[in-house]
Amino acid sequence: MTQSVAFIGLGAMGYRMAAHLPKHFDTVYVWNRNFAKAQQHAVDFGTQAVELNQAVQADIIFSCLPTSQDVETLIDTVQIKSGSIWIDCTSGVPEAAKRIAAKLKLQNIDFLDAPVSGQTIGAENATLTFMVGGDVNAFERASSAMAALGKLIQHVGDSGAGFAVKAINNMLLAVNLCSVAEGFSTLKAYGVNLNAALDCINASSGKSLVTENIFPQRVLSREFPLTFALPLLAKDTGIALDLVHQAKLPAPVLALTQSLIQAANLSAEPNSDFSAAIKMYENWTKITLE
Repeated sequence: MTQSVAFIGLGAMGYRMAAHLPKHFDTVYVWNRNFAKAQQHAVDFGTQAVELNQAVQADIIFSCLPTSQDVETLIDTVQIKSGSIWIDCTSGVPEAAKRIAAKLKLQNIDFLDAPVSGQTIGAENATLTFMVGGDVNAFERASSAMAALGKLIQHVGDSGAGFAVKAINNMLLAVNLCSVAEGFSTLKAYGVNLNAALDCINASSGKSLVTENIFPQRVLSREFPLTFALPLLAKDTGIALDLVHQAKLPAPVLALTQSLIQAANLSAEPNSDFSAAIKMYENWTKITLE
Protein backbone atom coordinates (compact mmCIF):
# COMPACT_ATOMS: atom_id res chain seq x y z
CA MET A 1 0.00 0.00 0.00
CA THR A 2 1.20 3.53 -0.72
CA GLN A 3 -0.41 4.94 2.42
CA SER A 4 1.72 5.52 5.49
CA VAL A 5 0.73 3.94 8.78
CA ALA A 6 1.78 4.43 12.38
CA PHE A 7 1.45 2.30 15.49
CA ILE A 8 1.45 4.02 18.89
CA GLY A 9 1.89 1.84 21.97
CA LEU A 10 4.13 -1.22 21.79
CA GLY A 11 2.98 -3.27 24.74
CA ALA A 12 2.33 -7.02 24.76
CA MET A 13 -0.27 -6.67 22.01
CA GLY A 14 0.99 -3.64 20.10
CA TYR A 15 4.53 -4.92 19.64
CA ARG A 16 3.25 -8.03 17.91
CA MET A 17 0.50 -6.27 15.94
CA ALA A 18 2.80 -3.63 14.49
CA ALA A 19 5.20 -6.33 13.29
CA HIS A 20 2.80 -7.26 10.46
CA LEU A 21 2.42 -3.78 9.00
CA PRO A 22 5.69 -3.63 6.97
CA LYS A 23 4.38 -6.60 4.96
CA HIS A 24 1.54 -4.39 3.70
CA PHE A 25 2.76 -0.78 3.88
CA ASP A 26 5.88 0.91 2.52
CA THR A 27 6.08 3.39 5.41
CA VAL A 28 5.45 2.20 8.97
CA TYR A 29 6.16 4.48 11.94
CA VAL A 30 6.26 3.22 15.52
CA TRP A 31 6.30 5.15 18.78
CA ASN A 32 6.31 4.11 22.40
CA ARG A 33 6.67 6.06 25.64
CA ASN A 34 9.73 3.93 26.33
CA PHE A 35 11.35 4.93 23.05
CA ALA A 36 14.00 2.22 23.25
CA LYS A 37 11.22 -0.28 22.64
CA ALA A 38 10.29 1.51 19.40
CA GLN A 39 13.93 1.46 18.34
CA GLN A 40 14.12 -2.27 19.05
CA HIS A 41 10.94 -2.82 17.03
CA ALA A 42 12.55 -1.05 14.08
CA VAL A 43 15.54 -3.39 14.33
CA ASP A 44 13.35 -6.48 14.65
CA PHE A 45 10.76 -5.75 11.96
CA GLY A 46 11.94 -2.96 9.67
CA THR A 47 9.61 -0.27 10.99
CA GLN A 48 10.74 3.32 11.60
CA ALA A 49 11.03 4.51 15.20
CA VAL A 50 9.98 8.18 15.16
CA GLU A 51 8.95 10.93 17.54
CA LEU A 52 5.25 11.19 18.33
CA ASN A 53 4.77 14.36 16.29
CA GLN A 54 5.95 12.52 13.18
CA ALA A 55 3.97 9.37 13.91
CA VAL A 56 0.69 11.29 13.86
CA GLN A 57 1.41 12.51 10.32
CA ALA A 58 0.66 9.05 8.96
CA ASP A 59 -2.46 8.41 6.87
CA ILE A 60 -3.62 5.70 9.27
CA ILE A 61 -2.73 5.76 12.95
CA PHE A 62 -3.19 2.77 15.25
CA SER A 63 -3.04 3.15 19.01
CA CYS A 64 -3.04 0.48 21.70
CA LEU A 65 -2.66 2.01 25.16
CA PRO A 66 -3.82 0.95 28.64
CA THR A 67 -6.81 3.32 28.95
CA SER A 68 -8.97 5.80 27.05
CA GLN A 69 -7.57 8.53 29.27
CA ASP A 70 -4.08 7.73 28.02
CA VAL A 71 -5.28 8.01 24.42
CA GLU A 72 -7.21 11.23 24.95
CA THR A 73 -4.33 12.88 26.80
CA LEU A 74 -1.92 11.92 24.03
CA ILE A 75 -4.24 13.19 21.28
CA ASP A 76 -4.56 16.54 23.04
CA THR A 77 -0.77 17.04 22.87
CA VAL A 78 -0.24 16.61 19.12
CA GLN A 79 -1.26 18.07 15.76
CA ILE A 80 -2.65 15.15 13.76
CA LYS A 81 -2.64 15.02 9.96
CA SER A 82 -5.90 16.27 8.45
CA GLY A 83 -7.74 13.54 6.57
CA SER A 84 -6.18 10.72 8.55
CA ILE A 85 -7.95 7.88 10.35
CA TRP A 86 -7.14 7.09 13.97
CA ILE A 87 -7.85 3.45 14.88
CA ASP A 88 -7.82 2.96 18.64
CA CYS A 89 -7.31 -0.67 19.67
CA THR A 90 -7.38 0.16 23.38
CA SER A 91 -10.03 -1.58 25.49
CA GLY A 92 -11.61 1.76 26.22
CA VAL A 93 -14.65 3.61 27.50
CA PRO A 94 -17.55 4.11 25.05
CA GLU A 95 -18.27 7.67 26.18
CA ALA A 96 -14.63 8.59 25.66
CA ALA A 97 -14.78 7.25 22.10
CA LYS A 98 -17.77 9.46 21.35
CA ARG A 99 -16.02 12.48 22.82
CA ILE A 100 -12.74 11.89 20.97
CA ALA A 101 -14.51 11.17 17.67
CA ALA A 102 -16.49 14.41 17.88
CA LYS A 103 -13.37 16.41 18.73
CA LEU A 104 -11.30 14.95 15.89
CA LYS A 105 -14.12 15.29 13.37
CA LEU A 106 -13.76 19.07 13.71
CA GLN A 107 -10.16 18.63 12.52
CA ASN A 108 -11.19 16.45 9.53
CA ILE A 109 -9.89 13.32 11.26
CA ASP A 110 -11.91 10.12 11.67
CA PHE A 111 -11.69 8.15 14.90
CA LEU A 112 -12.62 4.47 15.12
CA ASP A 113 -12.84 2.65 18.43
CA ALA A 114 -11.52 -0.75 17.36
CA PRO A 115 -10.55 -2.95 20.31
CA VAL A 116 -9.28 -6.42 19.54
CA SER A 117 -9.68 -9.91 20.94
CA GLY A 118 -7.49 -12.95 20.47
CA GLN A 119 -4.73 -12.44 23.05
CA THR A 120 -1.04 -12.25 22.21
CA ILE A 121 -1.13 -15.41 20.11
CA GLY A 122 -3.74 -13.75 17.87
CA ALA A 123 -1.59 -10.64 17.63
CA GLU A 124 1.42 -12.74 16.69
CA ASN A 125 -0.48 -14.68 14.03
CA ALA A 126 -2.53 -11.73 12.70
CA THR A 127 -5.76 -13.55 13.55
CA LEU A 128 -7.30 -10.97 15.89
CA THR A 129 -10.96 -10.02 15.95
CA PHE A 130 -11.62 -6.29 15.49
CA MET A 131 -14.92 -4.94 16.87
CA VAL A 132 -15.22 -1.48 15.40
CA GLY A 133 -17.37 1.51 16.22
CA GLY A 134 -17.51 4.77 14.28
CA ASP A 135 -18.33 6.24 10.90
CA VAL A 136 -19.03 3.41 8.43
CA ASN A 137 -17.28 5.20 5.56
CA ALA A 138 -14.12 5.58 7.64
CA PHE A 139 -14.43 1.92 8.58
CA GLU A 140 -14.55 0.90 4.93
CA ARG A 141 -11.51 3.03 4.13
CA ALA A 142 -9.54 1.58 7.05
CA SER A 143 -10.70 -2.05 6.90
CA SER A 144 -7.81 -3.22 4.72
CA ALA A 145 -5.30 -1.87 7.25
CA MET A 146 -7.05 -3.73 10.07
CA ALA A 147 -7.19 -6.84 7.88
CA ALA A 148 -3.37 -6.85 7.94
CA LEU A 149 -3.63 -7.58 11.67
CA GLY A 150 -6.82 -9.57 12.09
CA LYS A 151 -9.10 -12.25 10.73
CA LEU A 152 -12.57 -10.90 11.57
CA ILE A 153 -13.03 -7.16 11.02
CA GLN A 154 -16.58 -6.28 12.10
CA HIS A 155 -18.31 -2.91 12.18
CA VAL A 156 -20.66 -3.03 15.18
CA GLY A 157 -22.19 0.47 15.29
CA ASP A 158 -21.53 4.15 15.89
CA SER A 159 -18.72 5.61 18.02
CA GLY A 160 -18.41 3.76 21.30
CA ALA A 161 -20.01 0.55 20.06
CA GLY A 162 -16.66 -1.21 19.58
CA PHE A 163 -15.58 -0.44 23.12
CA ALA A 164 -18.99 -1.58 24.40
CA VAL A 165 -18.73 -4.97 22.66
CA LYS A 166 -15.19 -5.44 23.96
CA ALA A 167 -16.20 -4.66 27.55
CA ILE A 168 -19.11 -7.11 27.48
CA ASN A 169 -16.93 -9.74 25.80
CA ASN A 170 -14.36 -9.48 28.56
CA MET A 171 -17.08 -9.51 31.20
CA LEU A 172 -18.35 -12.80 29.75
CA LEU A 173 -14.79 -14.13 29.86
CA ALA A 174 -14.69 -13.20 33.55
CA VAL A 175 -18.05 -14.90 34.20
CA ASN A 176 -16.71 -18.12 32.65
CA LEU A 177 -13.46 -17.87 34.57
CA CYS A 178 -15.23 -17.51 37.93
CA SER A 179 -17.71 -20.31 37.20
CA VAL A 180 -14.92 -22.68 36.13
CA ALA A 181 -13.00 -21.93 39.34
CA GLU A 182 -16.06 -22.83 41.43
CA GLY A 183 -17.07 -25.84 39.36
CA PHE A 184 -13.66 -27.48 39.22
CA SER A 185 -12.99 -26.79 42.89
CA THR A 186 -16.18 -28.74 43.59
CA LEU A 187 -15.09 -31.59 41.33
CA LYS A 188 -11.69 -31.85 43.00
CA ALA A 189 -13.35 -31.86 46.43
CA TYR A 190 -15.27 -34.93 45.22
CA GLY A 191 -12.05 -36.63 44.13
CA VAL A 192 -12.68 -36.27 40.40
CA ASN A 193 -9.71 -36.38 38.00
CA LEU A 194 -9.72 -32.81 36.66
CA ASN A 195 -8.10 -33.58 33.31
CA ALA A 196 -10.60 -36.36 32.64
CA ALA A 197 -13.46 -34.08 33.67
CA LEU A 198 -12.11 -31.39 31.35
CA ASP A 199 -12.18 -33.82 28.42
CA CYS A 200 -15.83 -34.58 29.14
CA ILE A 201 -16.86 -30.95 29.54
CA ASN A 202 -15.02 -29.87 26.38
CA ALA A 203 -17.07 -32.45 24.48
CA SER A 204 -20.28 -31.25 26.14
CA SER A 205 -22.45 -28.17 26.58
CA GLY A 206 -20.39 -26.65 29.40
CA LYS A 207 -17.34 -25.90 27.27
CA SER A 208 -16.00 -22.39 26.70
CA LEU A 209 -12.71 -20.69 25.82
CA VAL A 210 -11.85 -20.93 29.50
CA THR A 211 -12.25 -24.72 29.62
CA GLU A 212 -10.72 -25.32 26.18
CA ASN A 213 -7.71 -23.05 26.48
CA ILE A 214 -7.20 -20.93 29.58
CA PHE A 215 -7.87 -23.51 32.30
CA PRO A 216 -5.69 -26.34 30.91
CA GLN A 217 -2.88 -24.18 29.54
CA ARG A 218 -2.58 -21.64 32.34
CA VAL A 219 -4.19 -22.96 35.52
CA LEU A 220 -3.75 -26.75 35.53
CA SER A 221 -0.22 -26.22 34.21
CA ARG A 222 0.38 -23.69 37.03
CA GLU A 223 2.15 -21.44 34.52
CA PHE A 224 -0.16 -18.38 34.53
CA PRO A 225 1.83 -16.68 31.70
CA LEU A 226 1.33 -12.93 31.60
CA THR A 227 -0.44 -12.09 28.33
CA PHE A 228 -3.44 -10.07 29.54
CA ALA A 229 -2.95 -8.43 32.92
CA LEU A 230 -5.52 -8.95 35.66
CA PRO A 231 -5.82 -5.17 36.33
CA LEU A 232 -6.89 -4.72 32.70
CA LEU A 233 -9.62 -7.34 33.07
CA ALA A 234 -10.73 -5.57 36.25
CA LYS A 235 -10.88 -2.30 34.29
CA ASP A 236 -12.92 -3.88 31.51
CA THR A 237 -15.44 -5.51 33.84
CA GLY A 238 -15.88 -2.09 35.45
CA ILE A 239 -16.60 -0.53 32.04
CA ALA A 240 -19.13 -3.28 31.31
CA LEU A 241 -20.94 -2.73 34.60
CA ASP A 242 -21.04 1.02 33.94
CA LEU A 243 -22.85 0.23 30.67
CA VAL A 244 -25.36 -1.88 32.61
CA HIS A 245 -26.01 1.00 34.99
CA GLN A 246 -26.37 3.49 32.14
CA ALA A 247 -28.96 1.22 30.52
CA LYS A 248 -30.71 0.82 33.92
CA LEU A 249 -30.88 -2.95 33.50
CA PRO A 250 -30.81 -5.71 36.10
CA ALA A 251 -27.60 -7.75 35.82
CA PRO A 252 -26.92 -9.59 39.08
CA VAL A 253 -24.52 -12.11 37.53
CA LEU A 254 -22.42 -9.39 35.90
CA ALA A 255 -22.43 -7.27 39.06
CA LEU A 256 -21.25 -10.18 41.20
CA THR A 257 -18.59 -11.12 38.67
CA GLN A 258 -17.25 -7.59 38.60
CA SER A 259 -16.96 -7.60 42.40
CA LEU A 260 -15.14 -10.94 42.33
CA ILE A 261 -12.66 -9.82 39.67
CA GLN A 262 -12.00 -6.59 41.56
CA ALA A 263 -11.39 -8.58 44.74
CA ALA A 264 -9.06 -10.97 42.90
CA ASN A 265 -7.14 -8.04 41.48
CA LEU A 266 -6.71 -6.45 44.90
CA SER A 267 -5.38 -9.69 46.39
CA ALA A 268 -3.18 -10.72 43.46
CA GLU A 269 0.57 -10.46 43.21
CA PRO A 270 1.94 -7.67 40.99
CA ASN A 271 2.10 -8.43 37.27
CA SER A 272 -0.50 -11.19 37.45
CA ASP A 273 -2.19 -12.64 34.38
CA PHE A 274 -6.00 -12.51 34.36
CA SER A 275 -6.11 -16.29 34.79
CA ALA A 276 -4.49 -15.83 38.21
CA ALA A 277 -7.87 -14.61 39.48
CA ILE A 278 -8.52 -18.31 40.12
CA LYS A 279 -5.89 -18.20 42.89
CA MET A 280 -8.36 -16.22 45.02
CA TYR A 281 -10.73 -19.22 44.98
CA GLU A 282 -7.84 -21.52 45.80
CA ASN A 283 -7.04 -19.39 48.84
CA TRP A 284 -10.68 -19.54 49.95
CA THR A 285 -11.12 -23.27 49.46
CA LYS A 286 -7.57 -24.47 50.21
CA ILE A 287 -7.91 -26.53 47.02
CA THR A 288 -5.22 -26.19 44.35
CA LEU A 289 -6.50 -26.74 40.83
CA GLU A 290 -3.80 -28.93 39.29
